[in-house]
Amino acid sequence: MNKLKKILLFFSLFILGIISARAQTDSSITYIKTISGDYKYFTVDNLGDIYLVTKDDQLKKFKANGDSIGIFNDVKKFGTLTSIDATNPLKVLLYYEDFASVVVLDRFLNVLNTINLRQQNIFKVRAIATSYDNNMWLFDEGDNKVKKIDDNGNVLSETVDFRILFDSIPSPSKIIDRDGFIYLYDQHKGFYIFDHYGGLKNNIPFLHWKNVEVIKGNMYGFSDTLLYSYKSGSLNLLQYPLPTSFSNALQIKAGNNMAYVLQKDGLHVFLVK
Repeated sequence: MNKLKKILLFFSLFILGIISARAQTDSSITYIKTISGDYKYFTVDNLGDIYLVTKDDQLKKFKANGDSIGIFNDVKKFGTLTSIDATNPLKVLLYYEDFASVVVLDRFLNVLNTINLRQQNIFKVRAIATSYDNNMWLFDEGDNKVKKIDDNGNVLSETVDFRILFDSIPSPSKIIDRDGFIYLYDQHKGFYIFDHYGGLKNNIPFLHWKNVEVIKGNMYGFSDTLLYSYKSGSLNLLQYPLPTSFSNALQIKAGNNMAYVLQKDGLHVFLVK
C-alpha cells in the first residue's frame, strides 16, 4: 500500500471506530506525541521537522522526535506573519503580506536574507512558495501574473497576464510546486494548474477547501467535517468523514507518513505505518 492510501486509511479507520481517539490500540496507526503549547499555525518540512508559531508570535522548530532545534523571536518585525514555506529545510521562507516582505531562514532559524517585494514594484501578493530550482514563486495581483524571483527579488520568469486567460481573476492563497507543476489555490475559484513554463494545464473548481496539499498528483483538502482527495486527471472526488474529535482542530496536515492535528492544547502527532 502506498503512502497516500495509508494516509487516507488513517482517516477511514478513525470513522470505522477501529482505533481509539489517539490510535493507541491499532498496530498500523500509532499516537506518537503531543507538542504542548498555545500555537496558532504550523507546517512540516520533508525531513519531518515541525515549525510552530505561538500565540505570542514566536517561531519554534522541533525535530521529528520532538527535540527543540531553535527559536526565531523576530517574527513580528515585519508585521503579522502570513505563511511559512519549509519545502526546503535549508531555506525556510517567512512571508509577511502587510509589508510585502520575505524573510529567508537557515535550518537553525538564523536570517539569511530579506526580500522587499515593493522594491521590485510588486505590491500585492497573498502567497509565495519555493520553486523546484530553489527560487520562489508568487502571484503578483498588480500584474495578474505568476512570477518566479530569485533571492534578490529579480524576476526570472513570468506567465502571461491572467486577464488574457480568465474572465474572473483568481486570488490564490496557496501556491504549491510539485512534480513539474505549479498549483495555485483560490478558495472561491478552485485550483489552477500550470507547468513550469507558465502554460495553463487545468482549472479544477473545488471550492472552500482548507489546508490544501498536493502529493504525487493527488490534491487534498479539508472542510470542518470532511477530508477531500482527488487524483489529477481522474473524474473521482473522494470524501472521507472526519471524526468528531477533529471538529475543533485549528489545522490538520498529512505527510511524511504522519498525520498532524493542531488543537488548543498543542500539536498531536500520529504515525501511519
